[in-house]
Amino acid sequence: MPSNKREELYFGLMMVSGMVFVMFLYNMYMEGLLSTLTIWSISLNFALTFVVAFVLEAFIVGPIARGIAFKLPYDKSKRIYVILVVSTCMVIGMVLCMSVFGLIITILSSSLEGSLLDNYFVLIIRNFVVAYPAQLLVVGPLARWVLVTFIKDNTHSKIEYN
Repeated sequence: MPSNKREELYFGLMMVSGMVFVMFLYNMYMEGLLSTLTIWSISLNFALTFVVAFVLEAFIVGPIARGIAFKLPYDKSKRIYVILVVSTCMVIGMVLCMSVFGLIITILSSSLEGSLLDNYFVLIIRNFVVAYPAQLLVVGPLARWVLVTFIKDNTHSKIEYN
């Protein structure tokens, strides 16, 4: 887990990059857009999605999710419990917010069919089913491994040599 603001920034960038990559490809595939959009259009949409997700994670969902996670009653001395609870709160918050973003994009592209509320709930379920396992089994462990292996080692070696 990150232990300072610099590590928090790197960790957040890694988590958002990984999750946006997975969820962006998944949603583009589910909408049948991967084969119809140009590389330029996909890149532009990915960049916009990344910026929105990073701002949400860094300034809104992240602080709220961590606040809720550390107020819940569980054994905080066990690292795995902290990871599971924080990850769960983050996924719930990000799925709720990014599903709104996806709905707005769908509305702007004039391809919304049916009720707004029905579409939102379908997006939430569809996104949660992929986001939660991706977070717990792939992106989260990979980001923590990179943080511990490369970033924390660099931080400590700079302190020792300077």
